Amino acid sequence: MRILIATMNAGKLREYERLLADVPGLELETMASVAESVDVIEDCDTFVGNAKKKATEIAAVVGMPCLADDSGLEVDALGGQPGVRSARYAGQGATDATNNAKLLDELRDVADESRTARFHCAIVVVDSDGHELALAEGACEGRIGREPKGAHGFGYDPLFIPEGFTETMAELGPETKNEISHRAKAAAKLVPLLRRLQQP
Repeated sequence: MRILIATMNAGKLREYERLLADVPGLELETMASVAESVDVIEDCDTFVGNAKKKATEIAAVVGMPCLADDSGLEVDALGGQPGVRSARYAGQGATDATNNAKLLDELRDVADESRTARFHCAIVVVDSDGHELALAEGACEGRIGREPKGAHGFGYDPLFIPEGFTETMAELGPETKNEISHRAKAAAKLVPLLRRLQQP
């Protein structure tokens, strides 16, 4: 089974190869292996919607099954924001630093016990005709700290303290993050779905 991952990032390819290692005979490729360039506008209001749109449009162009994901941070005190706008929370051209600064500002008067949040990930696999082959979602629960800490990770990792830990995701490092992350949890649910697709 060959599946194209909706990314040019070789690091993301390696991550998925590890996360989906229990699917026998699975061959994963990135957009770097195809001649076509597909620019998808992620304008849906859910993670699943964005992932499915991305996978469907790319699969139609390249003519093979495509896996796409969408993820972000949901903060309960902000009604689930920044959500699908996580990457551009502070506006167009936002950086990790400006997004984190805006989040801290929005939560400055929120008590520690009310700073609950989660990283949410949706992964969708569709075939070249746009049929959904598999859909899985995963979440990593936690809370938002008072200041950025840690040098590992990216995005909101320096502010996010996973449930059961006192350190931020950026302090824990990649090995622990890869075990507890929202993407890892979604991928774990995806494995049996992909294995089922291979059954005659």
